[in-house]
Amino acid sequence: MTDDCSTALMTDMYEYTMLDAALQDGTAQRRCVFEVFTRHLPEGRRYGVVAGTGRILDALEHFHLSDAELTFLADRKIVSKPTLDWLEHFHFSGSIEGYREGEMFFPNSPILQVEGTFGECTLLETLLLSVLNYDCAVASAASRMVTAAKNRPCMDMGGRRTNEHAAVAASRAAIVGGFQGTANLLAAKIYGLKAIGTAAHCFTLVHDSEREAFQSQIAALGKDTTLLVDTYNIEEAVRTAVQVAGPELGGVRIDSGDLAALAQRVRNQLDALGAKDTTITVTNDLDEYALASLQSAPVDSYGVGTMLVTGSGAPTCAMVYKLAERENGAGVMQPVAKKSKDKATVPGRKLAYRSYEYQLADCEHVISGSEERLGAFQPAENWKDLLVSYVERGQADGQYQGHDAIMNAHRYRAQALRELPIAAQSLMKGDPAIPTETMVL
Repeated sequence: MTDDCSTALMTDMYEYTMLDAALQDGTAQRRCVFEVFTRHLPEGRRYGVVAGTGRILDALEHFHLSDAELTFLADRKIVSKPTLDWLEHFHFSGSIEGYREGEMFFPNSPILQVEGTFGECTLLETLLLSVLNYDCAVASAASRMVTAAKNRPCMDMGGRRTNEHAAVAASRAAIVGGFQGTANLLAAKIYGLKAIGTAAHCFTLVHDSEREAFQSQIAALGKDTTLLVDTYNIEEAVRTAVQVAGPELGGVRIDSGDLAALAQRVRNQLDALGAKDTTITVTNDLDEYALASLQSAPVDSYGVGTMLVTGSGAPTCAMVYKLAERENGAGVMQPVAKKSKDKATVPGRKLAYRSYEYQLADCEHVISGSEERLGAFQPAENWKDLLVSYVERGQADGQYQGHDAIMNAHRYRAQALRELPIAAQSLMKGDPAIPTETMVL
């Protein structure tokens, strides 16, 4: 997660053993096109949200092997000496295109396509899938939660519920999915995200009284802070909070109990005490269904943890990385595909479009074929091109990296969701919001 961290060993061993064999037999230099897609959405989900492509571009900048890592491969006899020499100077020199971050995806959407030599493309498989499977799962869950919250701000508080590196990735993906801020300071630092947080129950417990804890927090953070009021008795805590801070108290947080009923009582109490502008934040193992149940409650914002960073029951998107086209022995590009039972793939590189009727998306169109045939393909007038170029001949497009790219994706997701039929926002199990039609030219 740091600038000096190599990503070249974030992979499975067979990527390197395939490379070694391919370099020896000559196929490593064959031009290839690989594709990332999922065969199905998590059960009952209506759409997915693309996230993680910006992280992939960051990772590619560090995808080269240090002397220590080359020594590791040599000592384990994972690859031969000629392959070690090849790896010593390796930098990805191919091209990548795909769906932009924040875009909706469906079964068989060509989320990412990687073109280059077989040797360089095969090394990226595990890294690409690990990033996209997790980040898309978190962003998809976040989007459902934001919809259920009726656009009341949702904040990421999931860092303590997942791996420390995954926590940073989840914070980023959550913002792409529509969240407004994160409690994770490393994510806030790396990506320029809004950081949130005040105090936990232990802060109240370490003081001799709740009043002293509130006084200390307000002295340190000001009256605009948010006080946690459910350590002992909520009604007494709210009264004390307003006595200490006055009606200018910024907010209170409730982390237990019947959140809807408690929020209503707390709102009425705050208003009676003159703290009409004091906001109410609720936390405590929320998911999209809990958020939907709180729509009528006087809640101003939500903090979400476990269910966000675990994809709300779908911690992966089941994405795969498959070879779709390759250069044959005669030097001619040739579409290829698996025919395995239940795992067959569509041959050829892909184009992707979305068609609209009455300003609503009605179908995802995936067009497959040779480079020549795709170059001659003419989409219908109302078809939106879904693919953008991320990397061209080894050079990444910087507009898809950094803070601005995340915020652009955050805004784009909201617009893309509005373009889907309203059924996409339903939390009930159902089919994908629009069908995917695949055409092989």
